[in-house]
Amino acid sequence: MAFGRLLDKVCSTMALSGRSYLDHNATSELRPEARDAMVAAMAAGGNASSVHAEGRAARGRIESAREEVASLVGASARNVVFTSGGTEANALALAPRFHRCGETLILDRLLVSAIEHPCVLEGARFPADRIERIPVLASGVVDLGWLESRLAQASAAGERVMVSLQAANNETGVIHPVRAAAELAHVSGGVLHCDAVQAVGKIGFSMAESGADLAALSAHKIGGPQGVGALVMGGGLQIADRMMRGGGQERGARSGTENGPGIAGFGAAARAVREAGTAERERVRALRDKLEAELIALAPEAVIFGAEAQRLPNTTLVSLSGLRAETALIALDLAGVAVSSGAACSSGKVKRSHVLDAMGVEQDLAAGAIRVSFGWNSGDEDVIRFLGAFAKLKETLHQRLGRAAA
Repeated sequence: MAFGRLLDKVCSTMALSGRSYLDHNATSELRPEARDAMVAAMAAGGNASSVHAEGRAARGRIESAREEVASLVGASARNVVFTSGGTEANALALAPRFHRCGETLILDRLLVSAIEHPCVLEGARFPADRIERIPVLASGVVDLGWLESRLAQASAAGERVMVSLQAANNETGVIHPVRAAAELAHVSGGVLHCDAVQAVGKIGFSMAESGADLAALSAHKIGGPQGVGALVMGGGLQIADRMMRGGGQERGARSGTENGPGIAGFGAAARAVREAGTAERERVRALRDKLEAELIALAPEAVIFGAEAQRLPNTTLVSLSGLRAETALIALDLAGVAVSSGAACSSGKVKRSHVLDAMGVEQDLAAGAIRVSFGWNSGDEDVIRFLGAFAKLKETLHQRLGRAAA
């Protein structure tokens, strides 16, 4: 579509009520299936630890959801531990001690990629002096050569290592070679933890194919509710050091009364993702590709980060020289488009992106990074509305830069 005709369509579309929500990597909108499952669970009530009929029914809903979540990643339901979200799942996994096949496995060091989510970068229960960062290439892909060399050094020193590598980056959408990293970790006697929060539901991910020993999931990234996630374990691992102690729920791995309605919603969302299959992913990919093609036609100078690597089919991180993310987010929001900065946000403030820093992106470009992320209910009208708003943003930027140069 020629851009002139596209803008004509934008004008008619923007005259309609509604907004375009393009921030699904932050949280995806709730799927109807998840909402219905949660409403039913809340109406039914019951504590899953009680032995009466209401308690047994609540337990049945949780175990059914456990099966659905396990099926989503090709795992056994007995290896799924429900948590309050991806952050807790990662914290539960990042520990120096596990049980495996009746023995205690001690991990001496944590190697974590430099582009991980902050909850992983902190290293959870590993001492700060035992945590090292794995560099990434300019493409945003983890440096496997560095990892192989460092693991060989650790093995020679008699150390066992946990490697933590996300399946896909939340900012750039770059997909990482988790299986290759897992093979390197296993050769040296270590284990691999994978933050799969952004990948599951957007690309195919299974415990067996990834080689991961531990994987963190989050319901609200796949159209489930906020406040519930899961840690999936493989390789015969069992939690040795519990963070939540008490009544022994979740097979003793994580105490506390389970969030029954939230877990039911998680299970329903997982089932919906499986049933939608690759068709939903390819539809979203087509929207992303259409947006990027029109973006480059509109602004050839635009930079799409990670474009040379494999990426999630729903994610575009783009910037223009001279653009400031905080200004762009406000302008786009006023135009009816919800997106995020490429940087992590805390308390409503846009911060410098550690991901783009690790990729070696110059600060002028990094400061203007805007992340567009599509989801299960995105459509052509969202692409059109964003492009119209971005065209106005680019025009305003050029006028400002022109005045500054005069």
